[in-house]
Amino acid sequence: MLLSVNESNFSKEVLESSTPVLINFWAPWCGLCRLMNPMLNQLQAEWGGQIKLVTINADENFKLANTYRLTTLPTLLLVEGDRVLHRFDHFASRDDIRNASESFHAVLASLLGSYSYTA
Repeated sequence: MLLSVNESNFSKEVLESSTPVLINFWAPWCGLCRLMNPMLNQLQAEWGGQIKLVTINADENFKLANTYRLTTLPTLLLVEGDRVLHRFDHFASRDDIRNASESFHAVLASLLGSYSYTA
C-alpha cells in the first residue's frame, strides 16, 4: 500500500525523506491512474527500503499540482529533497504504463547505484 501524502505532510514525507521518493500524482476520475497501481506496488516490493513511494490526489492538492506544473495525469516524479530527478508523464495507454516500468527500473538502478560506496 502506497503512502498517501497531502499538502500538510508533504514537506515531512517527501522533502525531508532520507531516501529518494517516487511521487504518484493521480485523480479519482483518471482511468490510467488506476492502472498504474499494480506497477507501483510491484516497484515497492522490489525496491522497498531504497525508495519511498507516495501518492498524491492532484484534485485535492492543487497547490502541489501547480508547484510541479502537472499537465497530465498520471504523473510520476522521482525526487530527492526538492530536486526532481526524473519525470514520467504522457501516459496514453496501458502499453505506455507497461513500457514505463522498464524505464523506472533503469532510472532507479542508476540512481541507487550512485549511492553505493566501496571500501
